[in-house]
Amino acid sequence: MKYRLPIAPLLALLAMASSVHAQDAAVPSASAPASHVPIVSARDASDGADDSASDASIDVDADRRDATSTAQDAGADASADAKSEAGDIWASCMEFVPEGATRPKLTNSFPARGLAGYALPLQIQIEHGLGEKALPNGFRIQSDSDAARALAEAGFILPDPDGGAGPSLTRREADGKAITEILINFVALPDSPGRHELTLPPIPIAISRASGELLTLCTTPHQVTVDEPIANETEPAPQKNPPPRPQRETWTLARDLTYGILVGGAIAAVLTWLVLMWLRRPKPPTPPPPPRPPWEVAFESLNAIRMDNLIAQGKRSEHMDRVSDVVRVYLGARFGFDGIESTTDEVLQALRRMTPPLPVYDEVRTLLQESDLVKFARWAPTDTDCEEVVVTAESIVRTTMPVIAKREPKVEPAGPDQPERPEQEGPA
Repeated sequence: MKYRLPIAPLLALLAMASSVHAQDAAVPSASAPASHVPIVSARDASDGADDSASDASIDVDADRRDATSTAQDAGADASADAKSEAGDIWASCMEFVPEGATRPKLTNSFPARGLAGYALPLQIQIEHGLGEKALPNGFRIQSDSDAARALAEAGFILPDPDGGAGPSLTRREADGKAITEILINFVALPDSPGRHELTLPPIPIAISRASGELLTLCTTPHQVTVDEPIANETEPAPQKNPPPRPQRETWTLARDLTYGILVGGAIAAVLTWLVLMWLRRPKPPTPPPPPRPPWEVAFESLNAIRMDNLIAQGKRSEHMDRVSDVVRVYLGARFGFDGIESTTDEVLQALRRMTPPLPVYDEVRTLLQESDLVKFARWAPTDTDCEEVVVTAESIVRTTMPVIAKREPKVEPAGPDQPERPEQEGPA
């Protein structure tokens, strides 16, 4: 069974050996004279290395050209690892893992073929600790950052997140670890039409640890073949325009007027209802007019008895009874008792308790007793008695009615600086 070695590392080793041999030959020994030291130029050493490499390549077995594709892939992977270990740095991403931290496991995939102008999904899966969180602040690439410039130079852009192709992130926990799946879409935009081989540069993925530290992981670069959307059509025809959509313009003035009318109408309706309720409220009853002074009522009643002329009609008993009732009503209203419902003794007893004593007490007693004689004893008064009883009743009312004192004009005394006004003498 034969083992193949990668021919490129072998040729490099042979060239290095030839170069070292040529340098040893060019260095003179300490004992030999300088004139006898052979001088070998760098070009001769390079030619010798090339000849040695050619001889080594001729001696390689011809079976190497017939090796399987698996061995070629292994050689390519070894070459890529050697290139990475040599310090290959991408401008779009620089991985950073704090000292002492465990690097999370990151796997990613990207389509090998795509169409220009269409979204190509980059699927990322990260296995990390439960206290760690992928993309704590979301996936953001500043337009003026090195990552954005590297993406633009590679022929890729990030679609607008509001267009439905923004990044998505899902997280699930299982077996004491967290698995975060991230989907990021990229749009390939080559500079010129036709088929292109583009390379998606590494993308930085930030992960926050439980301690607050941030570590950065980089995805692997991906090769993608980008074709034109109409590359497979012999005579591509322009696509039809999409169906028209109704275009509505918001008329802000009409909208504001409508809202204003509706709100104003509602406020006016509420105010109208409140006004109607206020107008229909139960109104307090109208207070009665203030009572008339009892002496005015008494004089008016006595004058009415005179005008009825009951004496001429022969109704002397009725005349005496009406005058007695007027006096009783007046005395009760004037001094605060029920005169019409009280007997003569009760009226006289109420008048005797008054202080100071009533000056017309005797006249009141005589009038009431004569009235009782006419009413209960069937005493027939004369016309003179009837006329005198009216005069007596008027005298009782006039004597007992309150006296309203007249206000005299107030004369201010003259001040010391003002001379006294001389009294005006009346006409002689």
